[in-house]
Amino acid sequence: MLTGLYAFLAHWALMTLLLWITSHVFKGVTYSSAGALWVAALLLGLVNAVVRPILIVLTLPLTLITLGLFLLVINALMLMLVSALVKGFKVNGFWTAFFASLFMVMLSIVLNAILWPGPTFTISAPVGTQV
Repeated sequence: MLTGLYAFLAHWALMTLLLWITSHVFKGVTYSSAGALWVAALLLGLVNAVVRPILIVLTLPLTLITLGLFLLVINALMLMLVSALVKGFKVNGFWTAFFASLFMVMLSIVLNAILWPGPTFTISAPVGTQV
């Protein structure tokens, strides 16, 4: 039980850090207080867990036609939704949300690799062959 709670808190803290860094990189992403940033990170995690999968299923044909690039639009829409719901957290316009969400995805991949390194994969020869 506590392992799940620690994972949730770590994910929430990481999302808050990502939003904080993003707000310093993009002038169009602002927050009024640390509390607004924490609430925005919590809501962004909730929206990504609940609303995003529904949108992915509803837009599956468009996502397939664009070879998955439409998922970037969905990420931007999730960030704009959080901006609309959290007082004190603001994202100015779609393109700011688009590039900010793209930046957050890339930064998240890097930070996850650093903080929680997964197993490394090695390419090995098939059994019975000599290298």
